Amino acid sequence: MARVQVAINVPDIDQAVAFYSRLFGVSPHKERPGYANFEVADPPLKLVLFEQQGPDRLNHLGVEVEATAAVAAETKRLAASGLATEVEDGVVCCHAEQDKVWVRDPGDIRWEIYTITDDMLESGDAAPAELATSTKGVAKRPCCS
Repeated sequence: MARVQVAINVPDIDQAVAFYSRLFGVSPHKERPGYANFEVADPPLKLVLFEQQGPDRLNHLGVEVEATAAVAAETKRLAASGLATEVEDGVVCCHAEQDKVWVRDPGDIRWEIYTITDDMLESGDAAPAELATSTKGVAKRPCCS
């Protein structure tokens, strides 16, 4: 199963969590200071909220897939189609360890295709605005920004 991910920046995380909980009828899957994500079954959606001030509301878009093999297959397919890819394996981002590939659309919107390899990180894991760390030697970079 794959599901679309929408990651948005919100000025007030508490207000946003309350709104999206009512909108989709589910509680957040994960909450950390300045961060929340929802796993919505119907429609299949991963909604990620980052508490960030400023005019940009769209953080990035993505597709969550079930396994690292699917990320690898998509990486090959995207590269073969001529798209520039940025691969990150074992990166800690959005309070989970992930394998992913990034591409940019013509308007410079970032899309990721990713799988979560460890969703049970300790509460002290990297915050969204902090640098991501890698367990597999990927260079540090801002998480999901």
